[in-house]
Amino acid sequence: MSEDRIPMTRDGYDKLKATLDRLRNVEMIEVTKRVAAAREMGDLSENAEYHAAREDQGILQAKINDLSDQLARAVIVDPSNQPKDTVVFGSKVRVMDLDLDEEETFELVGPGQGNPDNGRILSTSPIGQGLLGRKTGETVEIQVPRGTLRFKVLEVSPASI
Repeated sequence: MSEDRIPMTRDGYDKLKATLDRLRNVEMIEVTKRVAAAREMGDLSENAEYHAAREDQGILQAKINDLSDQLARAVIVDPSNQPKDTVVFGSKVRVMDLDLDEEETFELVGPGQGNPDNGRILSTSPIGQGLLGRKTGETVEIQVPRGTLRFKVLEVSPASI
């Protein structure tokens, strides 16, 4: 796994930790019981319940591993200590989409806080990465899977995360 640090707020960290605790201490126990109950049904080679429970257990373990990795690489950032005139983790950025001639507002947040429908994007996303370090008045071109986005930064302010 990558050794890159993952910026997040204390709230975002606490939410991820609560999710991890629930996955480990509630959901994993439930799926382990399902595996044990299915194992008791007999022949494992033709036991669909057993194989489904084992697959669910593997998927759950992968989620647990991913969250554990994110938390291990987390760096708690206090947005109030960040520069106010530059786009950084924790910034709210108002931009003009130069191709659509529409204004958009993004908040750059960490894992557990993203909600693209409400403009809350991960600072590690392509748009978040493209905006980091920019100042009011700058124009930026950002490569995304569907092409190139062109934004002009209209305003940078601290987000309410």
